[in-house]
Amino acid sequence: MNEDDIRAALAPFNLGTMFDGLHVSGGLVQLTLAIRREDAAALEPLRRDVEAALAALPGVRNAAVVFTAHKAPPPSPPPAAPVLPGVKSVVAVASGKGGVGKSTVAVNLAVALAQSGLRVGLLDADIYGPSLPRMLGLERKPEVRAGKMIPLEAWGLKCMSIGFLVDGDTAMVWRGPMATGALSQMLTQVEWGALDVLLVDMPPGTGDIQLTLAQKARLAGAVVVSTPQDIALIDARRGVKMFTQVNVPVLGIVENMSYFSCPHCGARSDVFGHGGAAAEAARMGVPFLGEVPLLLEIRETGDAGTPVCAASPQGPAAAALRAVAAALAGALAPERPAPPPIVID
Repeated sequence: MNEDDIRAALAPFNLGTMFDGLHVSGGLVQLTLAIRREDAAALEPLRRDVEAALAALPGVRNAAVVFTAHKAPPPSPPPAAPVLPGVKSVVAVASGKGGVGKSTVAVNLAVALAQSGLRVGLLDADIYGPSLPRMLGLERKPEVRAGKMIPLEAWGLKCMSIGFLVDGDTAMVWRGPMATGALSQMLTQVEWGALDVLLVDMPPGTGDIQLTLAQKARLAGAVVVSTPQDIALIDARRGVKMFTQVNVPVLGIVENMSYFSCPHCGARSDVFGHGGAAAEAARMGVPFLGEVPLLLEIRETGDAGTPVCAASPQGPAAAALRAVAAALAGALAPERPAPPPIVID
């Protein structure tokens, strides 16, 4: 007697999903059938027939067929309501360190995406050092309607920043829970409406704000901004790994301040080196979205509250940023599945 002989004897009975377990030991055979409790009486003849078929096998000294109650799987919990029900994609624009021009890239990417016909929002998640009010030329406070703040609008964008709510010279001396609470409010208590993409200008580093965003919003991905120099790339690498750890896809790396073109003679200088971000992207296996030059008009237009993609849409700086925006839009194609929500204790 072996298990194959026993299974062959059971085949004519077509037990299917009722088969719940089989135990054979020293001539003793025990078969367990999972059934609904109310079906036990109707299936009793089947139980006896199966038991008799097993007992008739050579080498079987005793056979027993027992019923056990079928356990229905627990009901699935209802899906959590989306934090931003009208927003198709939320994308974090991040950097491992400060000073790489992340906010400048985020603002101009948002403007370029809006110029391409998308409905775009821009959230300033840098609670301690908000820069959107200056870069967008906005100084007024948002209205509140039905308990929700109405985002300000500029250059085709819907915008929100803690800088709209406090005086520009106010130092945000807040502990981490207060900062993350403010971010949660700007996500959930703002009437964003229907958007194709919400870009989130992240603070530098890999701390509470980044984890809160991964926890609260279903991120479609992250864009990491770096300069070409090695010291910036080390921190960019940490940023990529941080998003990977919280299951957020990295849509690509942008090399900002990639090179300098002299406005007088046109000569090109690689002030911070060149190509380091592209090489790092290839090494880490993430896309390279493009490079943005170090140009005077990017700084001037940002300080004036008119992003360069709006102020000089035909210039070389805007062209470079539009190319990066087009690559980002391609990474956000509709067929790309949204990642599952992440819960971080």
